[in-house]
Amino acid sequence: MNLPACLLSFAKSGIKTVLLVLAVSFAAFMLLTLSPVDPVQQYLLHAGTAVSQAQRAEIEARWGVHEPPLARYCGWLAGVLRGDLGESALYQRPAAAVISERVGNSLLLMAAAWLASGCIGFALGCVMGVYENRLPDRVLKKLCCVLSSVPSFWFGLLLLLVFSVQLGWFPIGFSGPIGVPEEEITFGQRLHHVFLPAAAVSLVSFAHIALHTRQKLTGVFASDYVLFAKARGETRWTILARHGVRNILFPAVTLQFSSFAELFGGSVLAETVFSYPGLGSAAAAAGLNGDMPLLLGITVCSALFVRAGNLIADTLYGVIDPRVRESQI
Repeated sequence: MNLPACLLSFAKSGIKTVLLVLAVSFAAFMLLTLSPVDPVQQYLLHAGTAVSQAQRAEIEARWGVHEPPLARYCGWLAGVLRGDLGESALYQRPAAAVISERVGNSLLLMAAAWLASGCIGFALGCVMGVYENRLPDRVLKKLCCVLSSVPSFWFGLLLLLVFSVQLGWFPIGFSGPIGVPEEEITFGQRLHHVFLPAAAVSLVSFAHIALHTRQKLTGVFASDYVLFAKARGETRWTILARHGVRNILFPAVTLQFSSFAELFGGSVLAETVFSYPGLGSAAAAAGLNGDMPLLLGITVCSALFVRAGNLIADTLYGVIDPRVRESQI
């Protein structure tokens, strides 16, 4: 791909990203506007102070509650372009500051769950493909079907009851030990606290990778060159190592990158169950309390996160298949 084609592709991706953010933020803004939750009342409840009708009217005027929704959205968008996401009514702080504090915890959780689900799913898919229609394949397929239908929050509660409450192996929640300053928490302690939330997300989401890998591997084993390899006396595991992995690895990786939306949705439920201080728990709290600036900021961040995963998946598809790369220009 030459330089002008690269620049054109980059420009198209940038325009699509901007339009996506505008569409997602506008839809979220309108849904929050139509919500029965009164953001001013929630703000006053969290402030814990009684105000007069005149003071309430002043807050409403400052927030532009009685302005048309389109004018309020344009005002919020103008603030975003200046780098101001607004002030969180729930945390009494700028929404950008709340997001910047919590984004690290969420990225650690999603990265751990993403790596675990990809590795487990790919390994189990290889096992199912090697033992096609035999006992290990039938058992693992039923396991994948069951886990793919289990809600992540229910599975998280089960892990919490068994490994935290009964066995006491892992903490009940939070991203670090209670009473320890943020700067003194070690990376090992963070991994100890993130293990159960990541397990709740990954053990529910690895089934898609496993079933997809199995399907690709069975297609490889049905090919003519694999039949020739069997005639030479190679075992199915040898064929997997020499021919199978290189044919099924890249499709599995691209599918894994395209599952960022599912990953973020699962992290929201896991963070809520485990009281994990990330963007997911903040989004749930902001939605329940009508905290529009914080919820809109997290919505934009999640849209950019999912868009990044889709762009990486499209790029990998182009690397694997030149025909896809040419169609993207």
